[in-house]
This record gives sequence, structure tokens and C-alpha cells, in this order.
Amino acid sequence: MLSTNDFDFELPEELIAQTPLENRSSSKLLVLDKETGNIEDKHFPAILDELEAGDALVMNDTRVLPARLYGTKPETGGHVEVLLLKNTTEDQWETLVKPAKRAKVGTEIHFGDGRLKAIVKEELDHGGRIIDFSYEGIFLEVLESLGEMPLPPYIKERLEDKNRYQTVYAKENGSAAAPTAGLHFTEELLEQIKAKGVRLVFLTLHVGLGTFRPVSVENIENHEMHSEFYRLTKEAAAELNDVKAAGGKIVAVGTTSIRTLETIGTKFDGEIKADSGWTSIFISPGYQFKVVDAFTTNFHLPKSTLVMLVSAFAGKDQVLAAYAHAVKENYRFFSFGDAMFVK
Repeated sequence: MLSTNDFDFELPEELIAQTPLENRSSSKLLVLDKETGNIEDKHFPAILDELEAGDALVMNDTRVLPARLYGTKPETGGHVEVLLLKNTTEDQWETLVKPAKRAKVGTEIHFGDGRLKAIVKEELDHGGRIIDFSYEGIFLEVLESLGEMPLPPYIKERLEDKNRYQTVYAKENGSAAAPTAGLHFTEELLEQIKAKGVRLVFLTLHVGLGTFRPVSVENIENHEMHSEFYRLTKEAAAELNDVKAAGGKIVAVGTTSIRTLETIGTKFDGEIKADSGWTSIFISPGYQFKVVDAFTTNFHLPKSTLVMLVSAFAGKDQVLAAYAHAVKENYRFFSFGDAMFVK
């Protein structure tokens, strides 16, 4: 039995990146060979050396909503923070409210001088609330002007440029957090990858806040994952099948792309088919990968499901050794940090 503590490691707080680097692709890249355990220290543009003509680079094109809203209760003036998690019907959202005790059913909340109004419809666990919104115009435009990026709790610095918490290829609105492995890519680097004969393939997985929830059980087999919406189009599935048939590698960008591809591979017995739905796949050591041949990812939190996922692919001891090396070499960790390429 593997316990959550088996995936713990020492991480000095000063290695948690608080701000993005000026140039997206100037981050460091640790390359881990899962067959040999060999580790190389490079910089992110060296990902070009790890990709070959005929491979597919699979990216998550989700776009982060500025989903954190600060409002007041008109009858008391009390301040309330609302984090949008999931759009349930047209103007109704599942949200996280702080402080939850100020948001009983029937409570009205105003944002931005009343341009956006909300009424609490239902109470859920852990501060969750179903909220109905009313506004004039287009909701996403109102949100863009009033909302803030929902940065993870370990980032204390204010983000000056909202776009630095979006990938350069972000398109499909719906995430509460960025697929951060993609933050290292620039338009120029993607053009160089394409020029090498690598196919750029996009899928969508809307990242939920469960990404940051700690694993609270001791035996990891008892952990239940949050569910997230994914979509792989017919065109993208056809491209990936062409690559596989020709002997190319499927290289995933980030754990969200891995989870989408492996959800589909698990559902269709190793085949890649167009599909959409909700996934709560939990990939941990013992899992047999069905689609993904290699991937790039950031450095994750101790004892997190994401460290477990990487360990499922490359072996727990090798991954923890790579993390220890990253700490020793002062790699930057988490959302705005450096990356690793695992092959």
C-alpha cells in the first residue's frame, strides 16, 4: 500500500515561484529518462531536441476565467469573496464563498457598483454555494472587467499582467486555474516545433480548483478525484491516430492533457476516439499508460495527486530523486516555476 506520505519531499519556501519570468521560455528544463533514471539540466527551448518529426505535441487550449470576484452585501456592507467554479446553467454557477457564513440562502451580493448582482440559491459543503447572477450585456465581458485571476493559494504576489496566467494558445473559456505546463511556450517556439515536422494538436480540459486540494487520506487508493470537463474533437483524434500509426510519439503538455488522453484511452481500450464528458481519473503508481509516450510538466506540490501521476509514469523513486536534484539546483516550483520533460 502506498501512503500519501510516500510522495512527500522537502521544499524550501523560497523556491516557490511568485511571479512569471519576463520571457516565458527562459525557464529551466529538467529532462528525466524513465528507463535509465538519467537527469539532464537544460533550458525550456531544448524541448525541441526531445521532439522528432512525426510526433504530436498535445496541448490543452482551455482559457482561465478571471473567476475571483469581490463583492458586498447591500444590506450590511459586509465584504464577500466569490470564486466561480462551474457554470451549471446559463446564469447559475457553483462557487466557493468566503466567509461562507455571510452567504446564507437568499443573500444578495453586489459587485462593481451593482453592475453584477448575485443571489445565493443553495448551500453546499466546504463553503460551496450555488449562485444566480443578473447583469446587463454579456456575462464574460462583465467578468473580464470585474474579476481577478484565481491564482493558487501559494502565490502571494499580485499578478500585473492577467495574460501571464494564460497560455499563448488559450481559447476555450472555462478554467478556474491555468494548465501551467503550457505557460512556457511562446508563439515563436511553437512555430519552431511545427517547422521541425511535429504536429500541434489541441484538446480541452477545464481545470477545477480540486487541482489544489490536498490529499486528505493516508492510503492513496481511497482518494477521490474531483471531476473536470474534457473534449477531444474528431479532427484531433484523427491526427493522433495518424501519428500513432506512423510510429510517432504522443507528447502531452501538462497533467491535464495526460488525464484527458488517458481517460479516453481507458474508456476505449487503448484507442483514441473523439469524446467529451467529465473525468475524475486518478493516475497513480501501478497505472498502465495507454496513450501518452512522453510529457512536459511543472514541479508539483509535495504529497499531491500530480506528483503521484508523474510517479506512475517514471517510478516514484526516480521522480523523487529528480525533485531532490531540482531543489539542490534551485529550480523554481509550481505554477510560475520551471519544467521537466519526462520520456
